[in-house]
Amino acid sequence: MQISITARQCEITSGIRQFAQQRLEKLEKFASDIHGVHLIVSLQHGEHSAEIKLRLNGHELVSTQEHAEAGAAIERAVDRMEEQLRRHKDKRTARKHQSVKTAGADGAPASHDDLDEELD
Repeated sequence: MQISITARQCEITSGIRQFAQQRLEKLEKFASDIHGVHLIVSLQHGEHSAEIKLRLNGHELVSTQEHAEAGAAIERAVDRMEEQLRRHKDKRTARKHQSVKTAGADGAPASHDDLDEELD
């Protein structure tokens, strides 16, 4: 997974950059097909804004959060991205389970017992 961090109209200290890198790497536990993550930290009207753009196979998820401190804005944005990834993963698994149930209703074998009976 490629992680890039951009600062606009502000400076990001090495500590905050390292913190962001570690938090963004933890997103891999929610999806193994993450191609890249781009974090944009900007300062507007005295508030830091953190925007995360995450690229998956066929999808792009975006999370934007604001806070007075850059680290807190990044933390909030990563938490929000984790929620989005969790929902995305749940949708994927729900579709897989639904297609298996649909296959069973269409006359295809739905369980291992049905397969054993057909082989006899």
